[in-house]
Amino acid sequence: MAIVDAHHHLWDLAVRDQPWTAGLPALRRSFHLGDLEPLAAAAGVTATILVQTIHAAGETPEMLALAETSDLIAGVVGWTDVAAPDLADRLAELRAGAGGRWLAGIRHQVQELPDGSWLTAPATVAGLRTLAAAGLVFDLIVRADQLPACVAAARAVPELSFVLDHLGKPRIAAGELEPWTTDIRALAALPNVTCKLSGMVTEADPENWTVQDLRPYADTVLDAFGPDRVMFGSDWPVSTLAADYARVVRAAHELTAPLTIAEREYIFAGTATGVYHIQ
Repeated sequence: MAIVDAHHHLWDLAVRDQPWTAGLPALRRSFHLGDLEPLAAAAGVTATILVQTIHAAGETPEMLALAETSDLIAGVVGWTDVAAPDLADRLAELRAGAGGRWLAGIRHQVQELPDGSWLTAPATVAGLRTLAAAGLVFDLIVRADQLPACVAAARAVPELSFVLDHLGKPRIAAGELEPWTTDIRALAALPNVTCKLSGMVTEADPENWTVQDLRPYADTVLDAFGPDRVMFGSDWPVSTLAADYARVVRAAHELTAPLTIAEREYIFAGTATGVYHIQ
């Protein structure tokens, strides 16, 4: 089975700081494509989506240029200010640069904001419509309490493809299912939203998690969205706080083992290939 890893990161601290890693010693180093390639190959991963980490204008052009040189990276979810009035020009500039053809989507660190109101502000909604017109995807990186705002944004811009990262970050370590389950089902009811089966191991107890801890959350997403609207993502190297790359992939296989081969093919390749227009 071909595997697309629809969510991973790379960074070089010699080029740009990642301030959010300051309190995470295990992540306070550089993670290069050369570190990921053997891990991906061993797990049977043949294509990946490289995702932004910080709001820095220089990061996305660098990721696009890297994708241009890589046989592994098949798409980039970058960052630019979605609420900027010149968003269309910014997107055109990214696409005109080195590797611009690999720009698949944009992401904004909504999880760092006090609430989800940024998603439904008039300037943001206008920008989301610009993304849709440009044929790009918008990744939702949010906390569980911000899911209702995601529903409102996806309803406001039905022509845009939204991708929910990390299941909306449910409180797995605490074993909480509500109101996350209700909010997930409301979001899944919108046909322009898909979900990444990613980021679960770091929302669980990072030192003592089991696949059974993850299963109620994975099952909820699979039931709500359906396998054809769910895609696997490793969230490497953030995931290394709780598991190595191989264990994350194994956990995803275990969680989806009861499904048919066709359903698993969607999760491990088909959904990401369609949403991100992977060649």
